[in-house]
Amino acid sequence: MNMQTSIGVSHAKIILMGEHAVVYHQPAIALPIKAIRLTATLRPQPKDQMIASTFYSGSLRAAAKTRFAGIAQLIRQLLRFFDAEQQGFMLTIASELPAERGMGSSAATAVAIVRAFYQAFGQALPREILLNWASVSEKLIHGNPSGLDAATTSASHPQWFIKNQKPKALRLPPEGVLVIADTGTSGHTGEAVGQVAALLQGDKDYYQPEIAAIGNLVKVGALALAQDDLVTLGHLMTTNQQHLKTLGVSTPALDHLVDVAEDAGALGAKLTGSGLGGCMIALAKDVSTAQKVAAALTGAGAKETWVYDFSTKDDGQ
Repeated sequence: MNMQTSIGVSHAKIILMGEHAVVYHQPAIALPIKAIRLTATLRPQPKDQMIASTFYSGSLRAAAKTRFAGIAQLIRQLLRFFDAEQQGFMLTIASELPAERGMGSSAATAVAIVRAFYQAFGQALPREILLNWASVSEKLIHGNPSGLDAATTSASHPQWFIKNQKPKALRLPPEGVLVIADTGTSGHTGEAVGQVAALLQGDKDYYQPEIAAIGNLVKVGALALAQDDLVTLGHLMTTNQQHLKTLGVSTPALDHLVDVAEDAGALGAKLTGSGLGGCMIALAKDVSTAQKVAAALTGAGAKETWVYDFSTKDDGQ
């Protein structure tokens, strides 16, 4: 097959509720943040297989010994699949997502690359196949990922997600605004997932109820979303945060921003993603409150904030 110039696009995600418990087949709710984009541009060239991005620039061959190794393995498998192992190319990745912040950067990279390759070779890409491909690099990078990141960075609607089940689209309330704030420190997904696994192995009787409790909160949270009940959803988010603290994946910086957000008028707040750094989220009743919360978070040391208005509608899966 001949490779054509192509572009694959994906976006950020945040987990509204259910991180870590989702690894153990509990439900989670995640939101695509389409305003924060990642683009993979694939161009054929006579020789050399090259990659240019903010987190790795160099040859595909040399990438195997870097933090980009998981994505490099995905690219090699795609080349093999399309019988193009000797094809030269320049793959340019332009990302607005902060890396290692719980916003799905690695999954978004994989999704965009897979989309670019399928477009480059003129092949249709069913969603299930896309998610299977994305899992190649996600497993190498994160060890035991749930698959939620790939499902949400490739979707347009909020996702109800249970591991090994087909994601389901959810509806957001017509009102409500989510504030996302970056602590400025990297999250460590593999380490955090491993830490929770070690806790469960060491004292399952104590920690398994925490996992189950998070799953129950997510179920009630889905009902609150369906009923446009922002107050209840906020309370559930704050309770979810307490369970995540018990699992040891929050940090003083995350805890501080959660407290600041609630003091500034947020209905609820919690970390989002794997924790041990990264981002937190806060739910506000309206845009003006969200702006106050965002300003307070910036004043408290957040490196960057984003505002996601539930009234913004997107079409898609």
